[in-house]
Amino acid sequence: MSERPLVVDAHHHFWDPARFDYAWMAGAETASLRRPFGPEELEPLLAEAGVDATLLVQALQSVDETRWLLETAAATPFVAGVVGWVDLTDPTVDETLADLTNSAAGRSLVGIRHMVQDEPDPEWLLRPEVTRGLQAVAAAGLVYDLLLKPPQIAAATRLCGRLPEVRFVVDHLAKPPIASGEIAPWAALMEPFREMPHVACKLSGVVTEADPASWTPVELAPFVAVAVELFGEERLLFGSDWPVCTLAAGYAQVKGALEAALEEVHGAQPSTATREAIFGANAVRLYGLEVGKE
Repeated sequence: MSERPLVVDAHHHFWDPARFDYAWMAGAETASLRRPFGPEELEPLLAEAGVDATLLVQALQSVDETRWLLETAAATPFVAGVVGWVDLTDPTVDETLADLTNSAAGRSLVGIRHMVQDEPDPEWLLRPEVTRGLQAVAAAGLVYDLLLKPPQIAAATRLCGRLPEVRFVVDHLAKPPIASGEIAPWAALMEPFREMPHVACKLSGVVTEADPASWTPVELAPFVAVAVELFGEERLLFGSDWPVCTLAAGYAQVKGALEAALEEVHGAQPSTATREAIFGANAVRLYGLEVGKE
């Protein structure tokens, strides 16, 4: 392995609309995503961007899709882990988790995610059955990814405050309104995470929350700065959100935009330790990835 620091993309997807029905792709704005995206297309992009390993994340609320992702990860050397899906409200969720982790490809399962952003109830996360499901996720040794929009942040902070035993990671900075620039309300909602060391945050998905035709790293920087202030550099992770990011930017462009935004935040090139943490070491530590080991 190269002596340069390990670089990990902590958030990307694979999918095949011929295999599964991704209803969220139905709109005209996502037409370019309605085709297969897989390892053979991502691999050269990783090489170009200097990325060594990845974390593959669910895009469908389906245990069958999770099994397919685990099988794909087992056959794809650069995929170091999978964040899958289970029904947190199912009384037998612990059995489902055990079935997944004990399967032939189950060692790749490192986390679980639910598309909370699509739940009509903004307090869905606070339901007792969801809490029981999250406790089962923690008992299985897995991380829980929080896919939020601002209306769900208040419930998420309350939930995380109640469950210090669960390791949480907020995806995409909880989708702040970058296009409008209205930073203060979102920052206020995110503030409680400051005092929650068991909650991390992915610096991912930001280019698609900006104006896809005119965004710049300078526009992203104030939102990245809030994340740095609240989470500290030891709780932040780089993620590409590929191929969703292709609605606004190419893979290398996304990574470069985060690097440039961090330079804006720091007023200079981030330290080597900061870069190593955000672009790799934090993902390895938080998700327990078996990469970079001899």
